[in-house]
Amino acid sequence: MENQKANVEAMIDAYVKEIGLTKEQTYNTEKKAWYWVKGSARIEVFIQEINFDTHARHYLRIFSPIIKVPENNQANFYKKLLEINDSKLGVKLTLLPGSTQVYATFERDIKGIDYEELATCIADLEWWADELDDELAAEFSGGQPA
Repeated sequence: MENQKANVEAMIDAYVKEIGLTKEQTYNTEKKAWYWVKGSARIEVFIQEINFDTHARHYLRIFSPIIKVPENNQANFYKKLLEINDSKLGVKLTLLPGSTQVYATFERDIKGIDYEELATCIADLEWWADELDDELAAEFSGGQPA
């Protein structure tokens, strides 16, 4: 499993290089995550280990903070988030427990992933986050951009 994780980390490094950045510019060794900006979206990529009773699994996780929950009109705001989750394929909108920060999120078990799929997943999340942060901020002016 560690070999598979190392292979995915190398693929993330290759993707970073492909978009014109370096590991030194993007990788935070303390947090074991890559960070960069695409358009107006801040991107975070990391591999998370989930432990089960008998085994562990590793997931590619890609996040981008896109907007804060507005203080007013929350019912319509949450309705819009659910509609986006249904219509925008390849991305889901999430909140961390106890947080008002909405994230564009993608996750996938790393088992069997190849570079083409990894690059597609990251590029799709970059595109959606860059689109959705602007769309939601325009529609919910009370919402604070990320």
